[in-house]
Amino acid sequence: MKDNLKDIGILGRRHYDYLKKNKPTVINVMRMNGTLNDYLKGVNEQAEEMLFQLVKQMAKAEGVTEQLKATDQLRWVGLMNNIRNRAMEMVNNEVILV
Repeated sequence: MKDNLKDIGILGRRHYDYLKKNKPTVINVMRMNGTLNDYLKGVNEQAEEMLFQLVKQMAKAEGVTEQLKATDQLRWVGLMNNIRNRAMEMVNNEVILV
């Protein structure tokens, strides 16, 4: 059966793919109830907010500032990529892959 998923976002899509592979009965129940799309939108919003907050907190804790961005852009980009990857791993483990 083809799901008509609209505006669920990248992280909502990842969660959907996880559920489809590992918990297909959950998807079927939500399909029958008509709640699948809204649920995935909610997961996407929750995951995006968590990611944003984690990146912000980790950057502050590690001293990655706008001043560093202005003086050493390459180092700033490397540090921010590292922070974003670690934050994304946390979001995956706590929101997406559950």
